[in-house]
Amino acid sequence: MTSPTTTAAHRILIINCYPRASRENFDRSDVGHPHDLFRAFLAKEAPQATTELVYIADPDFALPAGTTIDDFDAFIWTGSDLTVYLTDDPRVAPQIDFARTLLDAGKLCWGSCWGIQLASLVTGGEVAANPRGRGWGIDRGISLTEAAATAAMHQGKPASFDAFTMHLDEVTRLPDGTSLLATNTHSPVQAAIIGTFWATQYHPEYTLHEMGRLIAARAPALVREGFFPDEAAVAHYAARMKELAADPDSSELRAELGVGDDVIDPQIREVELRNWLRFLDSQAG
Repeated sequence: MTSPTTTAAHRILIINCYPRASRENFDRSDVGHPHDLFRAFLAKEAPQATTELVYIADPDFALPAGTTIDDFDAFIWTGSDLTVYLTDDPRVAPQIDFARTLLDAGKLCWGSCWGIQLASLVTGGEVAANPRGRGWGIDRGISLTEAAATAAMHQGKPASFDAFTMHLDEVTRLPDGTSLLATNTHSPVQAAIIGTFWATQYHPEYTLHEMGRLIAARAPALVREGFFPDEAAVAHYAARMKELAADPDSSELRAELGVGDDVIDPQIREVELRNWLRFLDSQAG
């Protein structure tokens, strides 16, 4: 068993960015909630940290009673199925405002998928629908840029890797002065540190099991968009992903799904999140 990344008693606010209807659909569809994926990571890598949870897309969003942003050491933003450039959407506008507040105050944030789109939009970048269509399951051939060699996010990460993904939109232009840290052919903007907001388009917090659950729930869309011939094929693929999660040493399943250690081994998959915790420790010190 490896040692945790930090034993500091950080107080972290997890911001679930999905609207209530989507969260209820997660429950009906047997999909894990993204805040629970981050909680599982923190329980392992930051066992002394405490977390609180808010649902920012809900109309009654507020910080936990009696708190301000200064009561938290860091903030984690989950993914979302909303569209960030629809800024008049009442489920989106508060997220833009709160992200701007945190960035203006210099608060350390992490955000997967939705996070890189949100942080980019707030600071002057651009986001649009990906003309290549949905990124789903595993994003292939993500490469680190030269800038990543001197950035804290990817220290210890392979120069090229695959990672979990599920998204329709992408960052088309990073904010001025922001270095691109990772890229691939499907979504050229894959990772960046935007002010104090560490963000990836891919999901280092996901696991094979959880991505299998999500893919199974997305079956109608994946068939409609032409990735599978029918929902039975989606179910089979998702089931095989869950089987590999249960038996990660299976060479047969690894070959069938095209999955290697960069996706299976948390010591590789979660590098960015562990580096974020190390940076949090350095800021607290």
